[in-house]
Amino acid sequence: MARSLARNKSEQTVESRTGDQAPNAVWFKPVMFGFMLVGLAWIIVFYVSQNSLPIQQLGTWNILIGFGIMFIGFLMTTRWR
Repeated sequence: MARSLARNKSEQTVESRTGDQAPNAVWFKPVMFGFMLVGLAWIIVFYVSQNSLPIQQLGTWNILIGFGIMFIGFLMTTRWR
């Protein structure tokens, strides 16, 4: 049996608004780039301060923390629309 044209239009509009096709929130892109920049700044501050900043007790683990923060930003890029 044939389907009506009105029904097909309503199904298409519902499908385009749901699921993975929905756009990101306004805050998503600034937070994503923020994580990447904060991680980069963490590593730069660590090298420029000659191991005394941001957290002196961690020593070279500061590099891993900086890359971890940047990695969160890079993971967010996979969900960016």
